[in-house]
Amino acid sequence: MRKKIAMLLFGVMLATSLLAGCGEKTQPTTSEESGELIGDITFWHSFTQGPRLETIQKVADQFMKDNPKVNITIETFSWADFYTKWTTGLASGNVPDMSTTLPGQVVEMMDAEAIIPLDDVIDDIGRDKFSEKALGEGEKDGECYSVPLYSHAQVMWYRKDLLEAAGLEVPTTWAEFAEAAKALTKDGIYGCSFPSGASDMMATRFLNFYVRSAGESLLNDDLTANLTSDAAIEGIKYWVDIYNNCSPKDSVNYVTLDQADLYYKGKTAFDFNSGFQISGVQENSPDLLDYIDCAPLPKLNEDDPNYGAETSNIPIVVWKNSEHPEICKEFMKKLYGEDTYVEFLSATPVGMLPSISGISDLESYQSNEIVQKFSNAEKVISEAVELGTALGFDDHGPSVQAGMLTSQGVIEKMFQQIITNGKDVEKAARDAEDELNKLFESVQ
Repeated sequence: MRKKIAMLLFGVMLATSLLAGCGEKTQPTTSEESGELIGDITFWHSFTQGPRLETIQKVADQFMKDNPKVNITIETFSWADFYTKWTTGLASGNVPDMSTTLPGQVVEMMDAEAIIPLDDVIDDIGRDKFSEKALGEGEKDGECYSVPLYSHAQVMWYRKDLLEAAGLEVPTTWAEFAEAAKALTKDGIYGCSFPSGASDMMATRFLNFYVRSAGESLLNDDLTANLTSDAAIEGIKYWVDIYNNCSPKDSVNYVTLDQADLYYKGKTAFDFNSGFQISGVQENSPDLLDYIDCAPLPKLNEDDPNYGAETSNIPIVVWKNSEHPEICKEFMKKLYGEDTYVEFLSATPVGMLPSISGISDLESYQSNEIVQKFSNAEKVISEAVELGTALGFDDHGPSVQAGMLTSQGVIEKMFQQIITNGKDVEKAARDAEDELNKLFESVQ
């Protein structure tokens, strides 16, 4: 375990502290006489948007009302801040009882032996309701360490009104996309922003789209990095061209919310995201809601099949150092109650698609005004969910290397060096590939 923790935190000697922080606790969770739940837990999540945050708090309030000797403290962190918070928190045991996370991070958590199996929760909810692929993202040695809460996938979002005014069709290939994005970059509108802030994973995401459309992955079969294949080099050059011709210059430092905010406010013609674009536009530019829609990711060639580049089955985990894992598990099961679950999904309709079967056909789900209005978008995203995997999992399955692709900012810094410093593309790609592979060596 000492080696795994050193690898996870890249040389920081945390083994002794982690073992102390992750030791099993013996405080009682239930009263021996009544069987009622007793204890305090902390829940970290990354639902920073108001409706989702409010819905989770509402469920927690009801759970505490039903279990008066339970207290749930909720803390909210952005996805990027959450990664820093839990990796540094392992040293002191300053991690929560339960949390949301990203699929790639679950692998790192399992590798550090920081979370516990949740097969009993999955079985109580109904194992057959979950897709095997989604459960497999958190599986190790036949045990499942995470429970998918909702799903979404990356697709291409566009402005119908801008395309129509320019006499352009919805692009289906990368060449058509570049042509349309360049044509629509005018009058204060950017064709497509290209984000490469080093504290996020956005440039990795965009490059992955292109590489996946070529039938490749950012990871080779031996789990080494792939940034220097012909397809990867073409993809790097493609996005540099988009940046130079269609993007605001400060997008070289954009992170997720900076990027999305441009589309929300009607400043970009195209963007790549999930159904969360709908709620963002609705909140920021409601007059544009009639003019947005999505389509499958562009392909290299017109007759290529549709593909899935990135599916996110956002999971919940229970941390090994929790004094009250049974409270965490009961609260998790509460989230999947039919009425509660539909209400949660409805906090961001079409943005969060159900991770369990039998929900999307419910009248309470289908009656949502946004679900009805964006039925085409829901269909496009649902199909992309089935086609894709978590970034880097592709044909290789879960790996720590896939998590490192999105958490270390190596590809983002590569793009910054090319864009800002004029570094040669091939050299920048080789250097970044070497840097990733050195990181990967620590987990072999």
